[in-house]
This record gives sequence, structure tokens and C-alpha cells, in this order.
Amino acid sequence: MSIPFLDLKRLNGAHDEAIRAGIARVLDSGWYILGAEVQAFEREFAACCEVKHCIGVADGLDALVLILRAYGVGAGDEVIVPSNTFIATWLAVSAVGATPVPVEPRPGTHNMDPGLIEAAVTPRTKAVMPVHLYGQPCEMGAIQAVAARHRLKVIEDAAQAHGARWQGQRAGSIGDAAGFSFYPGKNLGALGDGGAITTNDDALADKLRLLRNYGSTQKYRHEVQGVNSRLDEMQAAVLRAKLPSLDEDNAARRRVAAAYLQALQGADVVLPEVAEGAEPVWHLFVIRTPRRAAVQAALTAEGIGHLVHYPLACHLQPAYAGESWPALPIAERLQHEVLSLPMAPYLTAEDVERVAAVIRRV
Repeated sequence: MSIPFLDLKRLNGAHDEAIRAGIARVLDSGWYILGAEVQAFEREFAACCEVKHCIGVADGLDALVLILRAYGVGAGDEVIVPSNTFIATWLAVSAVGATPVPVEPRPGTHNMDPGLIEAAVTPRTKAVMPVHLYGQPCEMGAIQAVAARHRLKVIEDAAQAHGARWQGQRAGSIGDAAGFSFYPGKNLGALGDGGAITTNDDALADKLRLLRNYGSTQKYRHEVQGVNSRLDEMQAAVLRAKLPSLDEDNAARRRVAAAYLQALQGADVVLPEVAEGAEPVWHLFVIRTPRRAAVQAALTAEGIGHLVHYPLACHLQPAYAGESWPALPIAERLQHEVLSLPMAPYLTAEDVERVAAVIRRV
């Protein structure tokens, strides 16, 4: 029997009754944009993240772009980003006219190395945007210390970290603001695109609510030049159906990760490390091996799904061709070695052992 990388039908099937009830509520209400479901989800997700405000938006990229806009980051400014991340982090900076300044990761966690941030700061730096990659929180204490010395905003890219904690604090509550994605494959995923911003900054929250809705809080009166980026009612209802199970699902992911770590001990692969103080939620379980192609071939032959997150570093993407970048050897090495194994709350110990057995054999 095959083991897909991720079976969304099975993942959502665990919430089938609640999802259908939520969709029915929206259909019965006749209200589809910025209504009761979005308002309720914003309250509930803010409580989950232990913050004062949640602002629902269209997707995770918009969440980051709108935070930067609301803080006035724009042309001529710089934002420090990880060299190893999904391109949305970089695209958000570019979208407001600012320049992404990459900092290399720690090879063990694949997250931004706080010790390298200081050297990347210039008079034009306005913010640092750490990414809680694969669901593992960054070393936020050290990052915040550098940011405080240079009066930089800290914007968490928490797109993969729903429910994670750093030193007891929820991802999304640690920096000045955070952007989340609810892409279907996330730990908290919608049935389409969706996103949210979390913050304890009252003034920022007010500005974000303006920006996401054409710059308006009163119909046909527009205070600023905003955009149309709103979490819709249907997706909010789906997210509300799944949110109560988030911590339980994340606990199941931790059990799967622990089983992988045990089963792969002694195999000729580099296993993920967890930073001291981090409570990851294992959105992805990523190993490293210079023999990736051989491992992929063996997994495919056994019907086991796998993906590469990510096969081409941001600075090498065609979108950023022609621009001048510093040497980024760690990001370039990772792109050739990383391999994501199946990871979901429903995976069994037998599933994990089957995957691990193939890898050990190779």
C-alpha cells in the first residue's frame, strides 16, 4: 500500500462533520464577505496565538506584504530575511519596493542564524523577518535582542508554525506582528487560500483592517489606498471547524517525528535538530543526504511520497536573476540535500518504520 506525502482528503476527513456544518452556516446566512464567521475565527485564532488581534487576509503572502506596508517599509529600505525559505518571504519584501537582505541558516535547524544578523544590518534596515521553517520556531530571544539594539521591527513568518512555541510563547505572539498562511497543506489548512496577521499592536491592527479592505471601514469611504485581501466566510468556517483540534493534531505530529528520529538513528542521513527552547509542530520532517536521488528513487519504487523543500534557493531563482547577492553556501548546499518525508497526524508507527526501512537500506 502506498504512503502519499500528504493525503488531504484523509486529513480533512477527520473534521468532515464540523466542516460541512460550517459551510452550511455560511450558505444559510447569505453573507459571504467579512461576516460573522471571519469575526469569530479572528477571535478564536487570536486566543489560540495568545495575542490581542487577528486580521484575516487572502493568503500568507498578503499577510507579510500588508504588515510591511502598515509599518511604512518601502523603496530604499532593507529587510533581513533567511537565505533558506520559501520564496514568499522574499517576494513580500520586494512587493513593497524594499530589498531582501539574506542571512544564512544554522545547518542543524535550517532556520536563520541569529549570530549572523548583526553584520547584515545597515542604516537602511527597517525590519528582520525570521521564518519558523518546517514548523520549528526560530531562536527568537537572540533575534529580538539584535532587533532591539538597532530599533528594527520583528515580523514573524509563521506560515508553517501554527501552534508552535518558543520559550513557552506561541509563534505569532513573539515579534511585533506575524503572518500566517492557511494553504490546504498547513497544520491548520483551509480548503483553498487564506491567511492571517497576528499582533498586539493596536494601531497596527487598525491600519491593517483598513488596508485589507480597499482602505475602508465605511462603505464607499476610503481613508488610504488599500487592497482587496480578505479571508472569505467559507474558508473562515472551515478553519473554525479544524482549529479546536490543532493542538491535538500537532501532538500527533510530534509523535510521528519522534518515531522518525528513533527509526533513523544510525542511518547515513542528517536528522533535523531542535533548538533549545523550541516546541516545533513538525509541519515538515526534513532530512539531509548527499545521496538524495538514490533515496528518492527507492522511496518512489515503494510507493512512498516525498518532496524537496526547497530545490532552488531564493537568490538563484529566475525571479531574482541579475541581482547581486553575497555568497550563500549553506542555502546552496541545502537545496541539493534536503528531503521531506511523509508527515501528518494520521501516520502510524508502522508507516514510519516502512519509510525508515527504505532509507536505511539505501
